[in-house]
Amino acid sequence: MPMARIIPCPDRVLPLRSALPLPDPQSFDAGQRAVYDSILSTRGEISGPFLAWLHSTDLADTAEKLGAFCRLGTSLPLIESEMLILCVAAHFSCTGEQQIHEPIAVRAGLSVEVVDALRERRDPGFAGRMRLIWQVATHLLTDNALTDDVRMQARDALGDKALVELVGIIGYYAMVAYTLNAFDMRL
Repeated sequence: MPMARIIPCPDRVLPLRSALPLPDPQSFDAGQRAVYDSILSTRGEISGPFLAWLHSTDLADTAEKLGAFCRLGTSLPLIESEMLILCVAAHFSCTGEQQIHEPIAVRAGLSVEVVDALRERRDPGFAGRMRLIWQVATHLLTDNALTDDVRMQARDALGDKALVELVGIIGYYAMVAYTLNAFDMRL
């Protein structure tokens, strides 16, 4: 049976449902406390897979740094990275990831209609660069690879750095989706 926990955060309290018993911040060891404090300092809240990952402090620490880069440190604008995250969430039917990132995506500039289309795995009707990025994500998530044609179009339009970062975002958020789905975690 899923367990519910209220996670105290400086700015707000997030109810989190999880089938995995989550570590209690009141009983963290020094390593867990350091990672928890780092997450709060960069994100302002604890949500998603981080409390599950805190069962393995090294995983939580490494994942937190990679996640911060994938969300805010790549050369892709926020609207593009959030669109990629929603593609991953839809592919893995990850409710928790959708709950967290759909509002962020709308604030970043995606319309509610586009967010709905992504969730429902429909063509969102993008044009130009957004369409190419969506096609790369769709091919990678569906086929686990890119065709030579899609890869070359993406390299030409985005450059190697952005394409590598795009693939990294998809990979990181696949790990997030696996964690959230494995432990039935959601807000």
